[in-house]
Amino acid sequence: MLHLLFAILISAQIDSTTIFLGDQTDLHLRATLPAEERVQFPVYGETLIPEIEIVDRTIIDSVRLSDGRLQLDQYLTLTSFHDSLYVIPGIPFTAGNDTLWSEPLTLNVIQPFKMDSADMSIADIKPIRKAPIWWWGIFRWVLGALLLAALGVLVWYILRRIGRYNGNLTSAAPTEPLRPADEVALEKLDQIKAEKIWQTGQTKEYHTALTDVIREYISRRFDIRSTEKTSDETLRALKPVIEDRTLFGSLQKMLQMADLVKFAKWTTTPDENEQSLNIAYDFVHQTKEETIETENTTES
Repeated sequence: MLHLLFAILISAQIDSTTIFLGDQTDLHLRATLPAEERVQFPVYGETLIPEIEIVDRTIIDSVRLSDGRLQLDQYLTLTSFHDSLYVIPGIPFTAGNDTLWSEPLTLNVIQPFKMDSADMSIADIKPIRKAPIWWWGIFRWVLGALLLAALGVLVWYILRRIGRYNGNLTSAAPTEPLRPADEVALEKLDQIKAEKIWQTGQTKEYHTALTDVIREYISRRFDIRSTEKTSDETLRALKPVIEDRTLFGSLQKMLQMADLVKFAKWTTTPDENEQSLNIAYDFVHQTKEETIETENTTES
């Protein structure tokens, strides 16, 4: 067990150790450990200590490092409405039957600065002088704007002539419209459901394919580049858009489970695999454009 504790590194850092009353700062929790080991992050309620509130928290994000180890990160957003210097005790991380503690932290909460009216006096006021009008400068700006407008009209005219000349080529090869995002996503989910590759032991491949479909759908449906983001970044960008907290929580659970399977060698049950697929179906059905348009029409 002593060897295990030396192999696990934990840390806790605050982005800003001094904040104004009611402002927010992030507490960054991190654990670096061998891929075959497990670490339990601390679970807090609405407060870190009685005077410091937790207003938001991210899921635990997993990243595999180049040396094969696993890096786990979580952010807690903190605030306080009592001005004082607070000492935050060490943060506990559980590894097996042992507990690892981070170094204690401090957070200084201060009142916003107030400016004394006596310090706002203005001395040595000079008389206002009229600046001369620079007519040549104004003329040059007007002339430049006219030349740019004329150039734009010329380019538009040339492009229009080229378009008319090649009109037969354009009409011969019309652009095929893109299929709706939900239609493509549901078709791919049907294919995953039919293959059921998790039943042959390919759990990691199954959850990877499932999250790839949802990320592609989110990228097209909400114009959020989910395929280029981590699960945590995707959920942060999606949170203001999804008003249904239950639906958002289910998606969060699905992505978090997929990260654990892909990066932490987590073993899922057949029921959990089926549940992730059902969450994906529900998310697409409840957020597709037709559903939202129908709800808006009904409310009107």
